[in-house]
Amino acid sequence: MDPILTIVAGATILTVIGIMSGGAFLLRIATRGLPFNGLQKTFFRAGHAHAGVLVILGLVSLLLVSAVGVPMPWQWASVGVLASALLLPGGFFLSVLGRDPQRPGRAIALLWAGVVVLAASLLAVGIGVIVAGASALG
Repeated sequence: MDPILTIVAGATILTVIGIMSGGAFLLRIATRGLPFNGLQKTFFRAGHAHAGVLVILGLVSLLLVSAVGVPMPWQWASVGVLASALLLPGGFFLSVLGRDPQRPGRAIALLWAGVVVLAASLLAVGIGVIVAGASALG
């Protein structure tokens, strides 16, 4: 694996600590009845879940493209999956900040940017892995 991508993978593992603290935050909301409305609670849960799943998907993508020998420029597509692990949860969390929001704010644009980055990155990773597999067939 490229040394820079190895560093990215290590840093990504460290982000799980932040995701864990988000889980503790959700537990405090549920058990102590912190003053958040239903929209906020729903978006906080969705942001937390997306962060965890997308970090794992990004790490799997990173390892997969490296393991099957996808050419180096294409390996960077897996970093896009990891970027979506910041954008989507960011959209969920930041769009419902404030006192008793009734609908998501402008930061919801981060969520949609994350969706686009995720789709494009997964398309590139998938094609890269398929091409590497087809090339290995001979």
